[in-house]
Amino acid sequence: MARLLIIDDEESLCQVLEIAFRRAGHQVETVSNAEAARHKIDGRIYDVIVCDIRMPEATGIELLEYARSTRNPAAFVLITAVPTVSTAVDALNLGAYRYVVKTDRLIDELKLVVERAVEEQALREENTRLRSELLHAFSHQNIVGRSPKIERVLELVRNVAPAPSTVLILGESGVGKELVARAIHEASPRREKSFVSINCGAFPETLLESELFGYCRGAFTGADSNRKGIIEAAHGGTLLLDEIGETSLSMQVKLLRVLQERRVRPLGGTSDQPVDVRLIATTNRDLKKMVEAGQFREDFYYRVSVITVEVPPLRERREDIEPLARHFLQRFSSAIGRPLHDFDSETWARLMAYSWPGNVRQLEHAVEHAVAVSAPEDRVVRAVHLSAEVAASESPAGMGAEGVDFDREIAAAEKRYLTEALRAAGGVQTRAAELLHMSYRSFRHYAKKYEL
Repeated sequence: MARLLIIDDEESLCQVLEIAFRRAGHQVETVSNAEAARHKIDGRIYDVIVCDIRMPEATGIELLEYARSTRNPAAFVLITAVPTVSTAVDALNLGAYRYVVKTDRLIDELKLVVERAVEEQALREENTRLRSELLHAFSHQNIVGRSPKIERVLELVRNVAPAPSTVLILGESGVGKELVARAIHEASPRREKSFVSINCGAFPETLLESELFGYCRGAFTGADSNRKGIIEAAHGGTLLLDEIGETSLSMQVKLLRVLQERRVRPLGGTSDQPVDVRLIATTNRDLKKMVEAGQFREDFYYRVSVITVEVPPLRERREDIEPLARHFLQRFSSAIGRPLHDFDSETWARLMAYSWPGNVRQLEHAVEHAVAVSAPEDRVVRAVHLSAEVAASESPAGMGAEGVDFDREIAAAEKRYLTEALRAAGGVQTRAAELLHMSYRSFRHYAKKYEL
């Protein structure tokens, strides 16, 4: 069923068309002059407008221009008894959907045109809906937060997405760097193409090279067939190099060549393949310091950091703890059918007091843990549902009349930070010291003090 507006100064034709289209199940309105037509176009949204080209007060072309000026989305069909090539060309150039000549088969032709217009509109609406769902799944709309810092990140995502420039996303582990990368891709002109990611720190160099560039049969032992690398797989789309700070200097040279020449050669191959990819890189390391230390190539650094997006840690945007916690609670409770809908006041106090060294990922896991250990009849998350580490956090505002043991609380906080830094650094003490912005010597002193 379509909503039709028929405009023709021949009232008898309007009546015939109205009867024919109503019998076909459509909603039909008719007008016989330009003033009434403009009023209808202003006041309602139609699927199809059928308009005669030659009328006393205004031409169909003029009414078509008026409809387009008001952004009326209707498919505009022009009909005429005196066809001319120039008029048809003008109509189509102005956005007319069809140009139909009045003949004995006018009603049948118009029915077919209306049917096709409605089908095309339905397909466009479905495509728009699916696109909206996809964008919601992997766009800035799915980056939960209300703090000024995260709002600035979202604004930068919107601004840089249309450009083809390489983007470097900085931030600690667990802040959501890959989610930001996906948001940039989904808001970019490349969103119809692939988003391919690889963690550069998860592979030894030789395996990383074959994963990135692919290989030809016989390139090495076990290469019994040709295999396309992920750079080629991302052709036309976006390539995410996660933790790019873990790449070796020799790998950086090879990646720099790809970015400069837009060509890639598989291992064991003799010819280059053209590639068109937008590179987004992420890291939790200080690449500038790595450049100064000779651990990261300066030319490669400037090539990947054309645009830099820094995602702040959760402790610097504590306003986001509440919406994030609610978001995770809804997701996990729905997944297992628990009626949990909120956190009690004590739990909120502990969530807000905790430092979240693992950032958003740690908060997500903490909420998942709380939901999993809750009882089926529970309606709210209580402090007893939290992990021991998070449950131990206390808000200074709630110290009570007895006060607190200041030295003990400070020592507990120090130990917690050291432990979380070691966990985030995979047990590497030098990296843990960097995360805590302290010297390696100081870190060893505190690690020994707390027997870590």
